[in-house]
Amino acid sequence: MSQHPASPVAGCELCESMGGELLHQAGQFRVVLVDDEHYPGFCRVIWQDHIKEVTDLPELDRMLLMDVLWQVELVVREVMQPDKINLASFGNLVPHLHWHVIPRYADDTHFPQPIWGQEQRAFQSQAQPLKVRRERLQALRATIKQRLSAYL
Repeated sequence: MSQHPASPVAGCELCESMGGELLHQAGQFRVVLVDDEHYPGFCRVIWQDHIKEVTDLPELDRMLLMDVLWQVELVVREVMQPDKINLASFGNLVPHLHWHVIPRYADDTHFPQPIWGQEQRAFQSQAQPLKVRRERLQALRATIKQRLSAYL
């Protein structure tokens, strides 16, 4: 259990909004699906309290956060079938602890660059692969909800 009280911060995007489509919410974290047309299956694991760094959490909370992160990564890998998963936790623009779980494909718009980097190919060339990936989103939603159902 977190030793930090709920501490919303005015102006913090992740304190004031869900940060995406809510897939699972527990007392200490939530998992959302990001609406990103280039990257279907992009999820975020967001710590509920406004905490900046993983090391600001007590050990048990760090362990919980990492376990949830690994569970989300596994589901994204199983369902979305990416070539690679990118995990990122920056917090430079939004200093509220959260992890990005991003399925990557050798044919995606930015590969091998990070999704925030320079595009490597035209978005228009991605129509068919993106259609297939979007068709997997219902299964992703259901599987994440099922996999995290024990986390309250």
